[in-house]
Amino acid sequence: MKVYIGADHGGFELKKKIFSWLQTAGYTVTDCGNSVFNAQDDYPTFAFAVSEAVAKDEKSKGVIICRSAAGAVIAANKVTQIRAVAVFDPKAALHARAHNDANVLGLSGDWTDVNYAAEILKIFLATEFSKETRHARRIAQITAYEKSH
Repeated sequence: MKVYIGADHGGFELKKKIFSWLQTAGYTVTDCGNSVFNAQDDYPTFAFAVSEAVAKDEKSKGVIICRSAAGAVIAANKVTQIRAVAVFDPKAALHARAHNDANVLGLSGDWTDVNYAAEILKIFLATEFSKETRHARRIAQITAYEKSH
């Protein structure tokens, strides 16, 4: 599986560690920035880059990191076909994939250490969408809304 990853200054250090972990775990990883620490950068730049890449590559997943995860997730969800979620524990990661078919994971650079991030990522990347009728119906409603607006 291909994973696109991006972070602003608030998630830069965690991104570097996650990037290495993902490679070691056998994933193909593309770094969407920032490539250098810049205390003045802005999370939408990297959330958009990751989300646009994931939207073009339906089988891929994305990881975005900012201080809280909230801002990056808000930005990511502006990209059509993206269902980004801020996740703070493995159970939420499982739910987001199985029920919501989330394709971009938002992590907090301030509140998530690399070991816990790895636990969350393992579950997020390994869990398939359940395709249960009620969940598929809801995803279809979101997709229809996106296409009509």
